[in-house]
Amino acid sequence: MIKQAIIPLAGLGTRLLPLTSVIPKELLPINGKPGLEYILDECIDSGITEVIFIISKKKENIKKYFYNDAFYKKMIKKKKDKRLINEYKKLLKYKKMIKFVYQNSPKGTGDALLKCHNLIKSNFFLMLLPDDLIIKKNCSKSMIGVHKKYKSSVMASMKVNKNSVNRWGIYSISKNLDQYNFSISDVVEKPTIKKAPSNNAVIGRYILPREIFKILNNQGKGKGGEIHITDAIKKMIDGGSKFVGHKFSGKYLDCGTMNGYIKSTLEISKLWKFAWLEQDMSV
Repeated sequence: MIKQAIIPLAGLGTRLLPLTSVIPKELLPINGKPGLEYILDECIDSGITEVIFIISKKKENIKKYFYNDAFYKKMIKKKKDKRLINEYKKLLKYKKMIKFVYQNSPKGTGDALLKCHNLIKSNFFLMLLPDDLIIKKNCSKSMIGVHKKYKSSVMASMKVNKNSVNRWGIYSISKNLDQYNFSISDVVEKPTIKKAPSNNAVIGRYILPREIFKILNNQGKGKGGEIHITDAIKKMIDGGSKFVGHKFSGKYLDCGTMNGYIKSTLEISKLWKFAWLEQDMSV
C-alpha cells in the first residue's frame, strides 16, 4: 500500500516575483486557499497518511503556517469565530501527517528526493510537484489504482505543444496498455524540439520505487548542474524497471508562473461558483 508522499518545496519561486519575495509560492492563495492545501487534500483523498515536505531555511514560513498554534488559540479565545475554529482544526489534521526535511542548496529534484531516503519505509511512494495542480479528478488516486493493476512505477502524462517540449521530461512509448496507460521505454529531460521522442510529457505526479535512492546516490549532475529525477528514472528503465505513463483525466493547471497562477485562480473560482449554484438548486 502507498501511504507516504513527498512534496518538494525548497524552490524559490522566482517566476512569481515579486509575490514570492515575502510569501512562499506554495502558500499563495488560489481562490482563498493556499495552493499547497489543494495538494494535501489530494493526498488525503488518495489514502496517504504521511507527507514529507522538503523545505529550505529560506522557506520556514511554510512550517510556521502549520505550527502557528499560539496565534490561533489566542484569536479563537478572543473572537470565538467558527470559521477560525474550523481552520485551526483543519491545520491540526494536516500537522499530524506532515514531516519536514531540509534542502538548503538548490541542487535539483533528485537531490531533494535524497533528503527523504531514511524516512521512506515502503517499497513505493508518491511524489507530487506543487506547481502542478490537477483538478476535477484526483490524479494521485487514479495512479495508485494503476500501480496496483500493473505492479509498477507510474508517472502522470499529458500531451504538450511540440514547441514547448524543452520545458518537460518527454516519454518514448513502447506500447499502449489500455486507453489511459502505456509502457515507457525511455524518458528525456528537456529535449530540443528535434530530439524529442514524442510530445507526451511528465507532469508532476510520480509513484516511485524505493530503489531509486540507490541510483540518485551515485548519480552525477545533469542539465543545469542539477541532479534530475528524470535521469535516475531513465537509468532504471534502461536497467529493466517497469514504468507506466498514465494519461490522467483531470484538468491540469500550471501554478508556477504568474500567468498560470492567475489562470488557475480563475479556473478554480469557476468550479466553486458552479458548486454553489448546484447546492442552491438542490435546496
